[in-house]
Amino acid sequence: MRPIALALLTPLLLAQTKPVLVPDVSQREIRIAYSFTGAELLLFGAILYPGGRLPDDEHPTDLVVVVKGPVQSITVREKEKLAGIWINAEALRYRSAPSFYAIASSRPIKQIVDDRTRAIYELGLGSLQLSPASSAPSQVQDRFARGLVDLRRRSGLYYEAPGAVEITEDVLYRARVAIPARVPVGKFTAETFLIRDGKVLAAAVRDIDVQKSGFERFVARAADRASLLYGLTAVALSVLLGWGAGNIARRF
Repeated sequence: MRPIALALLTPLLLAQTKPVLVPDVSQREIRIAYSFTGAELLLFGAILYPGGRLPDDEHPTDLVVVVKGPVQSITVREKEKLAGIWINAEALRYRSAPSFYAIASSRPIKQIVDDRTRAIYELGLGSLQLSPASSAPSQVQDRFARGLVDLRRRSGLYYEAPGAVEITEDVLYRARVAIPARVPVGKFTAETFLIRDGKVLAAAVRDIDVQKSGFERFVARAADRASLLYGLTAVALSVLLGWGAGNIARRF
C-alpha cells in the first residue's frame, strides 16, 4: 500500500471498531470475442484491523471470495430410458439460479463456518438458494438441485477452490478465479468475506461486467432488441445457404 494512501486511511484505522476489507479485481470488464478461450481474474486486497492490531495465532482470520454471474430462470429435466430410447421424464424449474458461481477460500469452507452461516451467505455449492418454482417434495428438490449443480460443475460454470486464497502476514490477500469460455454475459459480482471464529466480520463487493464484443456483440444486441427481425433473417440466411449448396452440388 502506498504511503499516501496509508496516511489517508490512518484516521479510519484508529476510529474503526471492526476490520474493514479493501478489495479489488484485476479486470472490471471482460470482453468476449470469437477467439475468447477464457480468462483468469485476480482478486486481491487488504484487511484493515482496528487500531492496526493483527489477530493472534489462537484466533486466525479466514477469507472467502465468491464470484457470481447474473441469476437466470432454468428448467432441469431428468432423462429416462424407455424401450431403449432416452426420453424426458420429470422436470423442475428454478426462478433464480446463478449462471456462474465460483468460491475460493483460505481453507475448506466447512472448516470455516457452520451450516447456518453457509446458508445465509450462500457459501458453497451445497448452500445455493436456487428458488424452485414448484412445491415439489423436499427430496425431489434436493435431487434436482444436485443434478443442476453437477451439470454446471462439469461445464466449468460452478466450482469450488478450497485453499486458493493466499493471505500474507494477515493483511494482504489474493485469489485467482478462472472464467471459462462458455461464461454467460451480464453483471457479475465478486464478494469477499472476512471470517473469524465462524463469524463474518466484514464483507465487500466489486462489480465485473462481462460483455460480448465485435460481431458477437452486434448479433447478441440484434437478437435482444429486434428478436422478430433477427429470427426472420436467420431463417432467410438458412434457406439461401441451403439453396446455394444445392446448386453447387448439382453442378458437380
